[in-house]
Amino acid sequence: MSLLIRNGTIVTAVDRYVGDLFVEKETITAIGTALPMAADRVIDASGKYVFPGGIDVHTHLDMPFGGTKSADDFESGTIAAAHGGTTTIVDFAIQFKGQTLHHAWETWMTKAAGKAAIDYGFHMIITELTDQVEQEMDAMVGEGVTSFKLFMAYPGIFMLDDASIFRALLRTGRNGGTICMHAENGGVIDVLVKKAVAEGKTAPKYHALTRPARAEAEATHRAIALAEMADVPIYIVHLSAAEALEMVTEARDRGLPAYAETCPQYLFLSYDNYEEPGFDGAKYVMSPPLRPKETQQRLWRGLAFNDLQVISTDHCPFCMKEQKELGCDDFSKIPNGAPGIETRMSLVYDGGVRTGRISLNRFVELTSTSPARIFGLFPRKGTIAPGSDADLVIFDPDRTVRLSAKTLHMNVDYNPYEGREVTGVTETVISRGRVIIDGGTFTGRAGSGSFLRRSPR
Repeated sequence: MSLLIRNGTIVTAVDRYVGDLFVEKETITAIGTALPMAADRVIDASGKYVFPGGIDVHTHLDMPFGGTKSADDFESGTIAAAHGGTTTIVDFAIQFKGQTLHHAWETWMTKAAGKAAIDYGFHMIITELTDQVEQEMDAMVGEGVTSFKLFMAYPGIFMLDDASIFRALLRTGRNGGTICMHAENGGVIDVLVKKAVAEGKTAPKYHALTRPARAEAEATHRAIALAEMADVPIYIVHLSAAEALEMVTEARDRGLPAYAETCPQYLFLSYDNYEEPGFDGAKYVMSPPLRPKETQQRLWRGLAFNDLQVISTDHCPFCMKEQKELGCDDFSKIPNGAPGIETRMSLVYDGGVRTGRISLNRFVELTSTSPARIFGLFPRKGTIAPGSDADLVIFDPDRTVRLSAKTLHMNVDYNPYEGREVTGVTETVISRGRVIIDGGTFTGRAGSGSFLRRSPR
């Protein structure tokens, strides 16, 4: 069907104006004032913002971890994402030891097929770098899987040594891929965790106390140094510590192509949450952990001055009951992760735009345009322009809602922001020309999302 959106305030990373949008089939075909076209459906967006669909480049749907798996699969997770104004995700396919990258990719493609309600792509997690895997990296880039996540943490499970990391970085110099780095010093953390458990320090807060900010900063510095020696870009995922941000800022000031994302949990939550009574601190067990409250202002400054380029979620939900409870006697057995795929846009608008920390254009850049540019989706995604996919969000800047697990759509039994009021709410969502959220109601279809072949650098 054709669609005409009238009188909305259209906002991109560089523009803001009142106008009309005309959509035919899956793409935006015209933008103007008082467009004369007849359409199958007309939406009046007066008094509302029209944003390009949100792009979340860090999600973990249907992911095995610590004897369980994340509570959202590609159906529930993408429907929740749509409710929050996200129309594209990039998830992670995991190559377990002994497996090929193609096997991992096919496994995750099967997980998403028939379930994803919005468009999706994949990063490839490499846990074992053989000569064959290096060659497969080239083939993956050819298939549109153009980014690879490596870990400097989780020894014996995900962690790679520096030589393997350096080899992977060099390979991306030839194939145009991008390395995404989980930057924490896993060896040091492993020693600290074992020491704490041996001393009987088993409460959830010790997850944070055994993952110090300096361990994140050291690994961030090392990751950037390895990328500099390989002469390739590097993307630091879920940066949480001010000390790690200093490493990125210094590198960018020297002109290096170092990029980094942070997440809403690091902007709105803090170490204080680990001190909640009983086992409630387990809700916030994620890696890297939440940092002292004063870190939040440093991260906001990094977002405002482009030392941080992206806000994604690291959405990896585990229910308190039967999942987080696996670590009730030992924090090191608590599955790492928290929900956030649905709340990102409202939280960042409310806590960033409305407070004056970032501009409206910067909001769009951080949540849509910049991730599209970095990960090979722009200009198909991440902007509002003729020829771009009709991924659009009609956003009510004045409506206030209270966040609660009972009313959100993520498949998890708690919400980290329970009871928080946010002003600025997604009202209508269009994915490739189809209205999939209509006045807050899901009208899309599981399985209608498409796999996105992304371009190399």
